[in-house]
Amino acid sequence: MPRPRTSARRTAVRLVAGLAVAAGAVLVGATAASAHVHVDGEDATRGGYGVLTFRVPTESDTASTTEVTVTMPTRTPIASASVEPVAGWTATVSTARLEKPIETDDGQLTSFVSRIVWKAEAGKGIRPGQFQRFAVSAGPLPDVARLEFPTRQTYSDGSVVDWNQTATGSAEPEHPAPVLQLAAADDEPAPAATEAASASQATGSSTAALAVGIVAVVLAAAALLVGLVGLLRSRRGASGA
Repeated sequence: MPRPRTSARRTAVRLVAGLAVAAGAVLVGATAASAHVHVDGEDATRGGYGVLTFRVPTESDTASTTEVTVTMPTRTPIASASVEPVAGWTATVSTARLEKPIETDDGQLTSFVSRIVWKAEAGKGIRPGQFQRFAVSAGPLPDVARLEFPTRQTYSDGSVVDWNQTATGSAEPEHPAPVLQLAAADDEPAPAATEAASASQATGSSTAALAVGIVAVVLAAAALLVGLVGLLRSRRGASGA
């Protein structure tokens, strides 16, 4: 009896395997795009006080996050900040003087919070596959629509990642700076609404990447079906010959 058409079978299998790997890579990329330092705001309204929560994931597969440095806005300064204690971490709040005092509803502002540094104690870093939240009560918040907080993430192996890039257009940069959207004071948003807006801003770009990943998976499934049909046809042709 003639041999099965193994070449056609191998081609179909290789095609399906290649598309499956490509689809998996796209999905991994979509997940990675959403895994970055992010800030949420609770009761964060212009002119008021709010709780800013920085969410810091460890993206390294081998090293832990041991230090997080958040640079506070300088053009729209914030007068005061107090940190929530985090077990195994010490926090340092630094201030700087303004070259020109700013008049506010609470009086003249001569200094502002310039940066906040969290350092992990030995063995207490954020391990691979984990994340940590760092909360700050800050205010009065400036009368602007958005605030950027460039953040430096230091790992136990000495590597550093600067989350300081500003997004332009709909494309998300590789290392975007955490951005907080501020509601107008008269809007009086509920905390849940504020968190929803922040979550939408954080996941907007990654949603597009995830959609691309889903399309890739669908295409891979279609290729698998085509490959199987071709394989069955080759077997039938070989048996009927």
